[in-house]
Amino acid sequence: MSAPVVIVGTGLAGYNLAKEWRKLDSETPLLLISADDGRSYSKPMLSTGFGKNKDADGLVMAEVGAMAEQLKAEIRTHTRITGIDPGHKRLWIGEEAVPYRDLVLAWGAEPIRVPVAGDAEDAIFPINDLEDYARFRAAAAGKRRVLILGAGLIGCEFANDLRLGGLEVDVVAPCEQVMPGLLPAAAAAAVQAGLEGLGARFHLGPTLASLQHQGEALQAHLSDGTLIDCDLVVSAVGLRPRTALAAAAGLDINRGVMVDRQLRTSHANIFALGDCAEVDGLNLLYVMPLMSCARALAKTLAGEPTKVAYGPMPVTVKTPACPLVVSPPPLGRHGEWTVEGTGADIKALCRDADGALLGYALTGTAVQEKLALNKELPALLA
Repeated sequence: MSAPVVIVGTGLAGYNLAKEWRKLDSETPLLLISADDGRSYSKPMLSTGFGKNKDADGLVMAEVGAMAEQLKAEIRTHTRITGIDPGHKRLWIGEEAVPYRDLVLAWGAEPIRVPVAGDAEDAIFPINDLEDYARFRAAAAGKRRVLILGAGLIGCEFANDLRLGGLEVDVVAPCEQVMPGLLPAAAAAAVQAGLEGLGARFHLGPTLASLQHQGEALQAHLSDGTLIDCDLVVSAVGLRPRTALAAAAGLDINRGVMVDRQLRTSHANIFALGDCAEVDGLNLLYVMPLMSCARALAKTLAGEPTKVAYGPMPVTVKTPACPLVVSPPPLGRHGEWTVEGTGADIKALCRDADGALLGYALTGTAVQEKLALNKELPALLA
């Protein structure tokens, strides 16, 4: 029997690649290896579950058995690979050697953990996958006050969602505005005001100095002396591509696992896509680039080497308290921001010296202009 194509990871990247490839090749053996239970779900839905009153099971789109049947694949769950041997085209699961024809790394990114003083680090929950979400839902049962660490895209989405779910929300982040690096100040102010109108409270500037158990509850001590009583903490301080095993195997690493436009790593027959991959210098932790990579890599694995192309990649942020769509300017392209509008309705455009549109941030009713503006945007990878 020929060696299988092996995909490590059953998130959106792994499963969507498998689906696209199976459209082109229905016979080559396929093995998916998952560190979790292998159920199919959409990770962006993790930050909308509370508002929709959905538990972890309610976010599942397909059980692992159904995915194995659909993909004509073997799926090994709760399994972690321990090493990669590119020279012999095999990977290791403990003492077991698993051969591969081609290996695809789709194992995503891990939450950045910020050390916090005090005795309550066990009450800090990152929510990066379905099992994280299930743990947090269980811990939040009967609770009412949540502290969110981080005011980036994910922190703001959770602030909106947890408020819709009836929880009290305080957001703490050492920055001057929400979503720094992603939004110009006027758009950030509009989003923050929308979330504050929903009842979320923001503490921007200080850090969480310590977290202490206090009876059944918690007390957060901020670096500016503020005390916040809460019941549990969500950590949304960012993600870091998983690269340790790839680095140990000798693959080229930068921010993520470095791949070319065909998603090839520095070793033959090893590819990467999704949150763990740095594609031609870009590590984009969003769904649209992931889907483009899955379609291109499926063709390459089926014998038709194909370069991935990224068109404009606007991001719709799930903050219904203040709708937001943002398309950051491409790396290395510089322009000036201009801002129109007031209050919740901001249209911020970034143009270069020749007047060409590089990016935008639209809030409130201004999001209606996204389709027209998208036609002006440059491709990220032409």
